[in-house]
Amino acid sequence: MPSIVFSHVSFSWPDETPLFTDLSFAAGPGRTGLIAPNGAGKSTVLRLAAGELVPAAGSVSADGTVGYLSQTLPLLDARTVADLLGIADVLAALEALTAGDTRDEVFTAIGDDWDVEERAHAQLDRLGLGHIGLRRSLRTLSGGEVVTLGLARELLRRSEILLLDEPTNNLDAGARSRLHDALADFTGCLLLVSHDRALLDRMDHIAELRGGEITSYGGNFTAYRDAVEAADRAARSAVRQAEQHLKRQKRDRQQARERADRRSGAAQRSLPDAGIPKIVAGAMKRRAQVSAGRADDVHSRRVDDARARLGEAEALVRDDDTLTLDLPDTEVPSGRMILRCNEIAVERGDREVLAGVEFSIRGPERIALTGPNGSGKTTLLRVLLGELAPDRGTVDRSGGRVAYLSQRLDLLDDNATLADNLAAHAPSLSVTRRRHLLAQFLFGDDAVDRTVATLSGGERLRATLACVLFAEPAPELLLLDEPTNNLDLVSVAQLEQALQAYRGAFVVVSHDEAFLAAIGVDRTLSLDAGRVR
Repeated sequence: MPSIVFSHVSFSWPDETPLFTDLSFAAGPGRTGLIAPNGAGKSTVLRLAAGELVPAAGSVSADGTVGYLSQTLPLLDARTVADLLGIADVLAALEALTAGDTRDEVFTAIGDDWDVEERAHAQLDRLGLGHIGLRRSLRTLSGGEVVTLGLARELLRRSEILLLDEPTNNLDAGARSRLHDALADFTGCLLLVSHDRALLDRMDHIAELRGGEITSYGGNFTAYRDAVEAADRAARSAVRQAEQHLKRQKRDRQQARERADRRSGAAQRSLPDAGIPKIVAGAMKRRAQVSAGRADDVHSRRVDDARARLGEAEALVRDDDTLTLDLPDTEVPSGRMILRCNEIAVERGDREVLAGVEFSIRGPERIALTGPNGSGKTTLLRVLLGELAPDRGTVDRSGGRVAYLSQRLDLLDDNATLADNLAAHAPSLSVTRRRHLLAQFLFGDDAVDRTVATLSGGERLRATLACVLFAEPAPELLLLDEPTNNLDLVSVAQLEQALQAYRGAFVVVSHDEAFLAAIGVDRTLSLDAGRVR
């Protein structure tokens, strides 16, 4: 029964900032999706499980052979497909044996992997990469193809425990479907980090990392979301009830104090007429004061208890930050011609990446650009931006600003503060106005003075969006290349909110169908074999 078990794990960053202080969690046979906000430690959990990191306290144990697919895989290096699959040495030994080399080290290198080449080709076929040769250079492959090769490597190793970090990044619809099928057939222990809602809906369990603790939910992502929403509704109802209870206790205490004051005043006025000796009257007054004090203590304790209940109820309410934006400066009139492509062609050696691409963008259109991995989507975005000149054809632009949000989010100066970055993009805005705008993107007073290099992935996305959308002049056209890669679900929701507020045109490359539906795509351009449909 393959499993991963975390027992009272503590882990801190090199600067001694604690990430976990007492984390206990177990994942057994089946498929578990691990979700959390950016920076909460999802990738760190996988690296601890894989043995790449060592906890400061506690233990991590794996019952079974572990395969780990990280977010960062080699792209532009001289290695081959066989190198990435981890079979290059075995293939070399098999070739040496075929050539007559019968040394012991040759047989040792082969071990039990006599059929490794056939198994590799079968696995690549299954994942849609049968056209890729084992000796092909990685630098000639797309990002999605390299990610799929990384999965093929772990499946070839017959790992009993699979740890996958954002495995659908850069994958086209076909590659995602094949990955879904491969994981559906996996019978071991699968623990994956993903923001892909379609993939998370194929999980048996959802594990949520929040506040340094992991809570497990049975069922897929939809079941998890329903359970969380129901719990949140109950928590908000409990807060309302606790607020009303606190008000009643405060009112009861105030009324009790007023009654005690009235009784005390009446007694004081009636004492001279009652003929009671002073010493007796004083004792009566002290007893009344003690009694009133005890009653007030009772009511105060009830108020304190009610306040504590309110605090406990508020702690159970989820507080995921949302963006509330109004971007009137980005408004584009309906029907205005923004851009027209006229028979665009781009060649790479003897291959036409784009072949006679022709389409127009008018008004505030919302366009999805789709196509298989390696079909030229990013190349087309670079042509639309004006960064890449086509070999043939022309691009007519209206003259309005075109903004580009790349996969790397590398627009900002890492060494400058967030406030300075926005000042560079919107120099005419006052300091007060810039701080107000950054607050709309959830950056408070202290956060605006942080350097961009210290921001998390989700924070960097929000910072980049702020600088893009409030740059001068405001952009008429946004080009977005896989903007949800590596974002947690909260950050994806924030990106959706920003794009819903944007009133210009955009072209977005994304394989996330739920994301495309949320941002209100009007039409889809499908790029295949160099042509747009």
